[in-house]
Amino acid sequence: MKEPDDQDTDGGKSDRSKSDRRQSHSSRSASRTSMKEDHKSIDDTTGEAFTEGEESYIEDDESYVEHLEGSSSSFQDDYTESFGESRYMETPAPDAEEAEEEVKKKISESFFYDYMELVSMPFVTPDSNIPLDLLTLVHSFGYDCRKRANLQLLESNTVMYIAGNQLIFLNLKTKEQTYLRSSSGIGIGVIGVHPDKTYFTVAEKGVFPKIIIYEYPSMRPYRILQDGTDLAYAYVDFNFDGTLLASVGGSPDHTLTIWNWKEEKPLLRTKAFSQEVFKVTFNPEDDEQLTTSGSGHIKFWAMALTFTGLKLQGSLGRFGKTATTDIEGYMELPDGKVLSGSEWGNMLLWEGGHIKVELSRAAGKPCHQGPINQIMLDEGEVITIGSDGCVRIWDFETIDTANVIDETGLLEIEPINELQVDKNVKLFSMIKMNEVGNNFWLAQISYGGAQITAGFEDGVVRILELYDPKGLTVFVGRKKVSDADIRLKQVFKPHTAAVTALAYDRDGEVLATGSKDKTVFFFEVERDYKPIGYITTPGPICQLTWSSSSHPESTLLIICEDGYVLEAPFPAIKEEEEDHDVVSYEIKDMCLKYFHFTSVKSKILRLIEIERRKKQKELKEKEKQERRKRLETEMGEDVEKELQGEEEEEEEEEEEPLPEIFVPSTACHILCGFYSEPGKFWISLRKTLDLLLTESFKGNIQFKGANLSFLLLQFGIETEPIPEDIEDPKAYSIENARRKREHDKLMKEVEEIKAGKREQIKALRNQLQKLLQMNEELPKHMQFKRTDFDLDSKIRAEIGKKTANKIQRVEKELAWEKEKHQLGLKKLQNRFRDSLESDTIVVHAIQSDHKISSYRLMKPSKYSKTKRASQSERRPSKFERFEKEGTGRKDSQRDTGGSISVPEESVIEKGKKFRPKTLSEIMVENQIEKTRKLILKAERAQMKIQQRKKEWEELYKSKPDDDYEDPKDVQAIKEAQLFMGDFNLKTASDYKIPEHMRINAAKKEEELGYLDSMAYSKKMHMNKSIISLRDLKVAVIEEIQCLVQELKTIQLTLPISKHLPIPQVPQIYPEEVPEKRFQYDDETLLAFKQQQVKSQDEKARQVEQTAFAGSAGGFLRLSSGKEGDLTTRDSLSRASKASTFSLDLPKFTEFETADPTDVELEIMKREEIKHVYMQQYLINRIKELIVTFDAELRLLRHQKLKLDIQMKLSDLHHVTLFQEMLLLKNFEKQENILQERVNSLDKEEQDMQWKINETLKEMEEKKNEVAKLQDQEKALYAGFQTALGENNKFANFLMKVLKKRIKRVKKKEVEGDVDEEEESEESSEEESSLESDEEGSGSEDEVFDDSICPTNCDMGLFELALQLREKRLDIEEALVEEKKMIDNLKKEHDTLSKKVKIVATNLNAAEEALEAYQREKQQRLNELLVVIPLKLHQIEYVLFGELPSDLSGSLVFSNRSLGRLQERIVQLHEENSKQKRLNKECRERRKQLIREKREMAKTIQKMEETVSQLMISKFGRVINLEALQTLSVNTTLEELKIKKLRKELSNIKEMKMWEEKIAQVRWELMMKTKEHTKKLHQMNDLCIEKKQLDSRLNTLQNQQGNAFQGPRKADTEARERVTELIQVQAERIQALKEEIALLRKKGGLLLPPIHRPQENE
Repeated sequence: MKEPDDQDTDGGKSDRSKSDRRQSHSSRSASRTSMKEDHKSIDDTTGEAFTEGEESYIEDDESYVEHLEGSSSSFQDDYTESFGESRYMETPAPDAEEAEEEVKKKISESFFYDYMELVSMPFVTPDSNIPLDLLTLVHSFGYDCRKRANLQLLESNTVMYIAGNQLIFLNLKTKEQTYLRSSSGIGIGVIGVHPDKTYFTVAEKGVFPKIIIYEYPSMRPYRILQDGTDLAYAYVDFNFDGTLLASVGGSPDHTLTIWNWKEEKPLLRTKAFSQEVFKVTFNPEDDEQLTTSGSGHIKFWAMALTFTGLKLQGSLGRFGKTATTDIEGYMELPDGKVLSGSEWGNMLLWEGGHIKVELSRAAGKPCHQGPINQIMLDEGEVITIGSDGCVRIWDFETIDTANVIDETGLLEIEPINELQVDKNVKLFSMIKMNEVGNNFWLAQISYGGAQITAGFEDGVVRILELYDPKGLTVFVGRKKVSDADIRLKQVFKPHTAAVTALAYDRDGEVLATGSKDKTVFFFEVERDYKPIGYITTPGPICQLTWSSSSHPESTLLIICEDGYVLEAPFPAIKEEEEDHDVVSYEIKDMCLKYFHFTSVKSKILRLIEIERRKKQKELKEKEKQERRKRLETEMGEDVEKELQGEEEEEEEEEEEPLPEIFVPSTACHILCGFYSEPGKFWISLRKTLDLLLTESFKGNIQFKGANLSFLLLQFGIETEPIPEDIEDPKAYSIENARRKREHDKLMKEVEEIKAGKREQIKALRNQLQKLLQMNEELPKHMQFKRTDFDLDSKIRAEIGKKTANKIQRVEKELAWEKEKHQLGLKKLQNRFRDSLESDTIVVHAIQSDHKISSYRLMKPSKYSKTKRASQSERRPSKFERFEKEGTGRKDSQRDTGGSISVPEESVIEKGKKFRPKTLSEIMVENQIEKTRKLILKAERAQMKIQQRKKEWEELYKSKPDDDYEDPKDVQAIKEAQLFMGDFNLKTASDYKIPEHMRINAAKKEEELGYLDSMAYSKKMHMNKSIISLRDLKVAVIEEIQCLVQELKTIQLTLPISKHLPIPQVPQIYPEEVPEKRFQYDDETLLAFKQQQVKSQDEKARQVEQTAFAGSAGGFLRLSSGKEGDLTTRDSLSRASKASTFSLDLPKFTEFETADPTDVELEIMKREEIKHVYMQQYLINRIKELIVTFDAELRLLRHQKLKLDIQMKLSDLHHVTLFQEMLLLKNFEKQENILQERVNSLDKEEQDMQWKINETLKEMEEKKNEVAKLQDQEKALYAGFQTALGENNKFANFLMKVLKKRIKRVKKKEVEGDVDEEEESEESSEEESSLESDEEGSGSEDEVFDDSICPTNCDMGLFELALQLREKRLDIEEALVEEKKMIDNLKKEHDTLSKKVKIVATNLNAAEEALEAYQREKQQRLNELLVVIPLKLHQIEYVLFGELPSDLSGSLVFSNRSLGRLQERIVQLHEENSKQKRLNKECRERRKQLIREKREMAKTIQKMEETVSQLMISKFGRVINLEALQTLSVNTTLEELKIKKLRKELSNIKEMKMWEEKIAQVRWELMMKTKEHTKKLHQMNDLCIEKKQLDSRLNTLQNQQGNAFQGPRKADTEARERVTELIQVQAERIQALKEEIALLRKKGGLLLPPIHRPQENE
């Protein structure tokens, strides 16, 4: 074991690893710093705003806010030191003095705290002299497996975990433990390890706990962080560099704190959440981002620099459609997304504070069966650890790129690999060991599997299973569950008496159960507790103990209560199926060892007495010898005489007899026992007097499995079937059920034998029938008669005949009497018995004269069954009716008023729709779509501007005035002024009945029925209690009969001198069982007949009455007697069984002796003592039963007396209610008339009010339409002004053209059949009016002519002015129409308002009449007398210390009303103090809001200045953005662009056509060129042939003579012509080539064709 001050030699290595880690992270932090600078510059330009984190920060106490604001600069400096200086380069440098003070405050890096001063020490009571080091921790076996992150790795072989107040360091190789104690002494909340493994943090528990950072491996306290939470820390985490520490507190504050832990300073602090927070971590890629998760939430945090300093801004994750869940495990992905788990086992991918996608397995199967406790990224793979004991590996790329496919939001993926650690295992966390070449992981798990085996008093054994309900499937709306729950797994009944002992063998394969029925049952655990068999024992079992593993064989020690101990071997388990031939489960061949223990106390005392007397004799002999020697020296010869005299005296003294050996008749009861070693065991005995103390034990419970702190975690447990429980105490045990099954089998066999006999009889009958048939087939002279086959046929026939005649005669004689009595009985039953719910039952006490009688209840009255409709129910308010009916009407009118027009497409348009479009059409459509989008964009911008203006207007409208008062407060004050202190009584003349207190006959009938039903239910409950008491008396009498019978059996074995008087058996009185009057049998009918014969001389009516009375008495006596006989027989049988069961003791051959000895006499004596004891016990038991029953009767009688008082009061109240109901029925008719009038007027007023509201809404809509038209007109002028541009010379002219007022012909739709003449006359009139208007306006037209565009004026603008003028005129006409409609609506509104006032006046008059009638009705009700019984102590109206004679001026309050008044006084005081406190809080809130308003005004001013600067820098001046957005699209220009595009496309199409023509001409030219070339080749061939011919001719000429030797002129000319032709053709070819080259170029010039030169002939 190591102490905390021990040093380790690995410090250098850890420092080197730390520096290497920081160097590897330097490049990443540098890039992060540059990104942060960019973000900061953007934030500086755009300004600052409040966020969620700041709001939560402001909500804290003012002192705390001022403290943080004052220290924000120091926090900022500390944060700058941690994250680099580049982020805060613009902050001014502190002064020299402040820098010196800050240097002084810094803690030295070599500073350490003293461990012994921090650690919690044991508390020792003063003056106790107990040393502090009395106890020394040697080894800890504890481990809290359910604590989060309770397994941390420090080195490759050292782990750290929490166990109570100890932090334990375990060396995995040497198994050596090192301990650190808690500083608070209350416990440790959570632990964490620095990324460099050189420090670890310990977050304590307690009031304002500390966070202590220890250095490793020296384990010295390095830094202490304080005031981070109130009671305990929930989680801590270092950032990637280890410079910061994040902590989150537990309940109640849940504070999130960011620490500069080396300086022991908190940088940031805020409330993480209102519920439990499980975890907080830094983002490994960005230290400015954190994540927290917990109960029903996940939250994403970011550090931001605001105008008040550095703040934590939190964004709560929105679950959206996904059910809210507790999040245990999550992981930050490199790109900023977060992957978390859920309670139902699926993974949630978060992005931007929302769930991007939910990941599950195929077919909707969850990723884990239960919550996911940890998610980590290892070597490019995602690893999830679940509560179901499984570890699954997922593909990182698939999760990172996951997206939603359908509306469900689920994406199904499958794991790459998976591992199940074990069954019933819950995984909490895993950490990877940093061993080179090995891939080892450490897991924090908890095992389950706890089962409880319980035995009960009725002999049933139940297997109960303990499980964790939090691991079950979560439903919506599920309630909060507890930490543990229990369910029934299996149930069976092996015994018929109470189960007293349970034991599993050392391997858990066999369960042994013991009971008071003297049996031990064995079950096979692995085969669902299949019965193996049972053995019998000499007495009831009190304990079962199996031998431990140190024994060579597994044996069962059976300890009985009466001194017997048995040892049974391990039962043989049969592999084959159950043998149905075996009748019983009893194991008869098991070799048992018996041990019997009796009291040896008297024997030991006798031996002690013998030893004592022996020692006394030896002492006397020694004294005698010494005396002899002394006397010899003194007296000489006289010694002998004196000694002889003394001896004679001693002989005269007789010795006392030795105590006799006493053996008690009842053996000593054994308390417990156990094996000490193989072959030996210990037992603990108790006195016989303690016997009664153990009778209260009703069963035994045995736990099987692991420690109970480990709950069984099973998934799918809600789908497992629940076994059927054995609730009937009389259910068969396993042995009895088997014996019954065998008995049923035997009975079945007997029935089969009977069936066989019946079959034989049937066969004989068939044989007889065959004989009869054969007899019929014989000739007639040979046939036997049918009577020849009968035996004694005459006697049989005679008897049958006589019996039939008698029955027939009696039925005929008694037919009329039978019908008469049946009808009479039926009438009596209908009149008296059918209407009776329960008759009177009188139950008598057994020893005393007390008795109790039940209520004679009739069936419920009509008031409790029927319920009349309340005719004058409370009318709903006008506002409520308007909300219900008016809204429905509006919706219906809106639904029916609007019609949807669907444009129909023609066949041509449909054909065009499916025709393929050309490129030019596509370009034009794209340009049109682009223009349309620009126009829509401008319109949206305009609508957005209008919407913003409207919102601002509504906001300013909703702004309350300085003297604004809340309407609720005004109403409350008004009500208080009206009603506070108004305690008018119902008898007052100005009393106004509230609507909820108005009563009518229907309500009073309901109240009367409720009273009847309440009284009926109470009487019925009391009757049931009395019947239960009567049943208890019957049961007590039966049990007393059994006990008396058993007592008689015992007294048969005792001498008469020892007999005690037998108590008398109580009897059942006739009035206790009135239902037996209507039960009769043959004996009762015979007795009734005898009574009827005796009263023949009386009159018929008296005879019938006497007969009926006698029959009732006879019924009662005979039935009760018969019932008593039956009860006695049953009691006798049960008593005989009980006596044999209790007295017959099993005799074993081991204890029998061949010859009678003293032991037999001793046994007989013990038996006699036992019987005497049992006699006294049974008599006491009978007395106890009688006393208990009488006590129950007296208690119930007292309750009935109280109920009688209540019933009398309810009867008085019933009379009062009935009188009120009769009075209300008299007022009902007139009240209904008044109520109907009020309702009709109210309905009429509501309808008119609804019409007025509809009219106002239509007026509002029309006003909105007018405003829209005016806005359109303004937009038209603004658009035209923009189209004109600046410095346009014709701007005034075009504006006049736009604003010119002209009269147009109105477009009217002609309806019906109108003659052409009328149309022509109207048209002529319109034309004439138009001409006159034009003539009249000729003076204005002389100034300018709007029909001609001036010279140098843009024609497009002129046409645009004319088009816009037409639009303006349309708008003006629409405005006129809308204004007319508004005027009409105003007139309609005024008319309806007048009607509403008239109706309201009539309604008020009707309501006043109804109120007066209600007041009159109340006065009549007040005149009724109400009986209220009071006691003297309830009357507090006293005059001069005496009770006044006249109590008419007093008031009667119920306790409830008086209590309400007293409580109201307290409530008013509390409300007063609450309102004062609320007023104070509102004032403080108002001050805060004013302060925030000033700050917001400054912020708005600053932002406006920033916007102005940006406008000047971009546009050069401050412009109107609304006008810029509205005028961003020139429609005319866009239309001209579309026309230009269309023209260009048509020109391109024409050019394409000409290009095709040119290509055709080129092709023709090419063909001609080929033809000419072919001809040239032919000519060349001819020239060559000609040349050859010329050469040959010349040769012939030369040969012929010299005259032809010179050149000829013709040849020379021909040669010259050919040469010229070749040159011309070459030039032409060259020209064609040049022309082709020019034509190939775009825009090439076409040369005229080259003409062949004229040849001179």
